[in-house]
Amino acid sequence: MLEQLEELKLNALKELGAITGIKELGLWRVCYLGKKSELTRILRGLAALPVEERKLSGAQANRVKADLEATLSQKEQALREAQLVVAAEKGRMDVTLPGRPFPVGHLHPITQTIYEVCDIFASLGFQVVEGPEVEWDYYNFEALNIPEEHPARDTMSTSWVDFKTGDGRRPMLLRTHTTSLTARVVESRQPPIRVVEPGKVYRYEASDATHTPMFHQIDGFAVDRGITMADLKGVLYEFARRFFGEERKVRFRCDYFPFVEPGVEMAIECLVCGGSGCRLCGNTGWIEILGAGMTHPKVLQRGGIDPEVYTSFAFGMGIDRLPMLRYGIDDIRLFYSNDTRFLSQF
Repeated sequence: MLEQLEELKLNALKELGAITGIKELGLWRVCYLGKKSELTRILRGLAALPVEERKLSGAQANRVKADLEATLSQKEQALREAQLVVAAEKGRMDVTLPGRPFPVGHLHPITQTIYEVCDIFASLGFQVVEGPEVEWDYYNFEALNIPEEHPARDTMSTSWVDFKTGDGRRPMLLRTHTTSLTARVVESRQPPIRVVEPGKVYRYEASDATHTPMFHQIDGFAVDRGITMADLKGVLYEFARRFFGEERKVRFRCDYFPFVEPGVEMAIECLVCGGSGCRLCGNTGWIEILGAGMTHPKVLQRGGIDPEVYTSFAFGMGIDRLPMLRYGIDDIRLFYSNDTRFLSQF
């Protein structure tokens, strides 16, 4: 019996020494210390032995069990400490590794377009100015040769501010075009003047694929001695060349705007069909980009500038339409959807 116990102990310790995982340790415990283990079977069979042999074998069996349990405890502690070391090594930060990049934000496509357009005109000698979005009727209409009874007011879809004067008039509004800044600049500066005026404008209109109640415009004008239509065309040709590409054809045609005389519209060759005609350009081969002309003498007079001495040109365009044309976007509302899947492409 004593030899059997000693052999059992040696085998158990040998197997225990080869174990490398906590799960295997559990299986070893069941095999050598469990209810159906060989050691338990020996302990249960002690009652059948003679008294002297029972005492010796019982004492030896208890020592073997105690030794196995103590060794098991030490082995388990060693394995758990090893696990902690491995976990610590895995979790340790290696400062030599490259860091995880953070997502980089970027400007909205309309903001990018405004900056690009302003940079082009700034390189041509124009200064960027900004002004109030809540505007007086005078600067938005009257100072621009659009008196109260003028039919052009009906096309503006104006949003009036709920503020009345003593005679019941509403003199304040959300500006319908950034041209209102032209009246302010003419009134506050003396020639020579060269400015562009970007900003938000408002029209009382329903939203659809090509219209929103709020959108962006940029106006520009120059005042100096001897300015002619040739100067205007030269500036706008250069803008179109830089923004749409040198190969893009440009066309000017007569048009009417209350604050310029004569007035023209500038169109570029269709970016989709190259001038052959398609749905985007209405089969004309041309897409209108902006309105322009020689500033009306009355606008200069209201600002205290003598139109007999100075001449001026002016132009204005919708900013939102430019990225739509450049990137082939068919719905202006996408710019205001806050959908990062769309905006992150720019």
